[in-house]
Amino acid sequence: MPANLEHLSYCPQLPLVLERLRGLYGDRDMSLVLATMNLPSPALRAFAERHPAGPCDYPDPVERIAFWDEYLRERAGIPDDSVPSAYLTEMDQGLYGGLLGGDVQFTSDPDTGWISSMMAPLLHDWAELSGLRFDPQHEWFQRYLHQLQVFVEGAGDRFGTSHFILINGLNFVFELVGATRTYMDLIERPETVCAATTLAWEVNRAVQRAFFAHAPLVCGGTCSNMLQWVPGRILSESVDPFHMTSVDYFEQWGRPVLEQAFAEFDGGGVHIHGNGRHLLEAVASVRDLKGLWLGDDRGFPPAFEVVGEIRRRVGNLPLNLDVDYAPFVAALRAQRLTGGVIYRVRGVPDAEIAARTMDLVRAYRA
Repeated sequence: MPANLEHLSYCPQLPLVLERLRGLYGDRDMSLVLATMNLPSPALRAFAERHPAGPCDYPDPVERIAFWDEYLRERAGIPDDSVPSAYLTEMDQGLYGGLLGGDVQFTSDPDTGWISSMMAPLLHDWAELSGLRFDPQHEWFQRYLHQLQVFVEGAGDRFGTSHFILINGLNFVFELVGATRTYMDLIERPETVCAATTLAWEVNRAVQRAFFAHAPLVCGGTCSNMLQWVPGRILSESVDPFHMTSVDYFEQWGRPVLEQAFAEFDGGGVHIHGNGRHLLEAVASVRDLKGLWLGDDRGFPPAFEVVGEIRRRVGNLPLNLDVDYAPFVAALRAQRLTGGVIYRVRGVPDAEIAARTMDLVRAYRA
């Protein structure tokens, strides 16, 4: 496969989309408003019929890339700001623990079309840590390389392959001993946690290097399930462990991990949930951070309702968030949308309405 794709047949408006995304991520133009239009999907309905919610086996990668092809082909006629890409959902968490001998479990989510992976804590005692080694010949690494090859070849020049999440730092320690023990040992055994994070980076670096060695960039940038597309080789990260801590813990255990990873590549994007918004100022100042995806969680106001406040807190950092069609269009017509944001609009009735809405979006200036 080529090292760089110059066009995607499932995105005929790619030059215009990338021009707008470069304006957002490169120029930090806060007058821009971007949007993706999400319509009812026959591919998702068919997936739900075949894959009920709950535990399942590791799927056939050929079947998975066929799903992505069907799903992204449906969207090819929607003139929005999305860059079509397939996501290796099966490798989103369990891969990292599986590489060290963990028992990986898979779960089907009919709402998203994802089959994702997680695992129970790997270690019974910290004494076992010294016996863990990353082996590129391990069954799980070979499975990962095979699925990556299937996805890249199956995507061809029709759509890209999205980067996928790192499980680094404390996220990785969670995989080893669970969240509760991780938090306790930050206080009681910080040197052991530090040793575990060193192993974490060895594993994550190998996984991400392999991704960029095999998955072509698109016009010199990385496709992203959260950020759409960003110039360069961009990582996908989270600060999930620090949602339950003070900012001080993030500064000690989170920032160095993020900045080390971002510096080795060309930067990264981060997702942050509703219960982590106390971290916004600290995360926004992470070196080489390109953009932020804002998750919504029960008990916290949706990001769309407080995006103006969030914008004031994070400066000119590009944002991504979810919003339903009706409130988005109301704010669009009333000139109340915050700029420097990609709005992922849910529940758009049909393609004709999506196209008319995008005419308004592209003309909008905050």
